Amino acid sequence: MDAAVNTARERTTSFGQTRRPGVVDRLGIWLSGVAVRRHAVFDGARLGDFGCGFDASLARTQLARVRSALLVDVALAADLKRHPRVVAIEGSLLDVLPTVASGSLDLTLCLSVLEHVWEPQALLGELRRVTAPNGVVLLNVPSWLGKRALEFSAFRLGWSPAEEMDDHKWYFDPRDLWPLLVRAGFKPSEIVCHRHKLGLNTFAACRVARASEGASSG
Repeated sequence: MDAAVNTARERTTSFGQTRRPGVVDRLGIWLSGVAVRRHAVFDGARLGDFGCGFDASLARTQLARVRSALLVDVALAADLKRHPRVVAIEGSLLDVLPTVASGSLDLTLCLSVLEHVWEPQALLGELRRVTAPNGVVLLNVPSWLGKRALEFSAFRLGWSPAEEMDDHKWYFDPRDLWPLLVRAGFKPSEIVCHRHKLGLNTFAACRVARASEGASSG
């Protein structure tokens, strides 16, 4: 799982900072990357990755292609902070996001994070706000079926970090996530929301309408 923020009990470490991801985690990250690449245009994009993890494993692979990368988590690797295309901000998402300029990103990622925050609606609203017209917000969250698999892996087999599962506050099937996306300001025509990873996760790709499209919607 990627790193995330708990608004009630602040985390002090990012995912991958103190423990190398296990086999299950690496497979999940890879599958999330496959889904992201189906919808993302990295070339020349102003990328934002919120809850990117200590090593920002997905964003790191695209740094040569993007125009810039805003990486946010409670702790980030030193080499990312030195990269000329990276703006690295350490802190909780709901503290950092209000400081990000509206419409300043073309591609906004928030992968395996929403399930960790107490205020997912507020987070979704901020993600849409910072994304430019015609930009895309991509989300990955575990489903209710995934809850059973993740907890079995973590609590019974020890293949996943138990502390990450203990930090989960929500699980989202498409029917749970879709209304939150609409309430955050995305129009239904802008949302693609479906199960993936054998139904263990829910993925959403949400396009932000151009100003003229928003104005014409009445």
